[in-house]
Amino acid sequence: MSSDELAKAQNAGAEEVTIFDKIIAGDIPCTEVYSDDKVLAFRDISPQGPVHIVVIPKNRDGLTQLSKARPDQKELLGHLMYVGK
Repeated sequence: MSSDELAKAQNAGAEEVTIFDKIIAGDIPCTEVYSDDKVLAFRDISPQGPVHIVVIPKNRDGLTQLSKARPDQKELLGHLMYVGK
């Protein structure tokens, strides 16, 4: 998601821009460990264990909580789990 896309989303009354959106846009730096067209994985800045990697969708499309997942997001959820392994 580019900075322009973030601005359009804010102006259109779309979902609130989060810190994760800013990381994906490159506005906040991260220590990337994996990236593809669907997800970004990076080291947590405040790890709770020896290895703590955060894996997020690049286009969350309403997927802000697992409890809000839709049937059409099954493939993305599976991909997040696969990358997280």
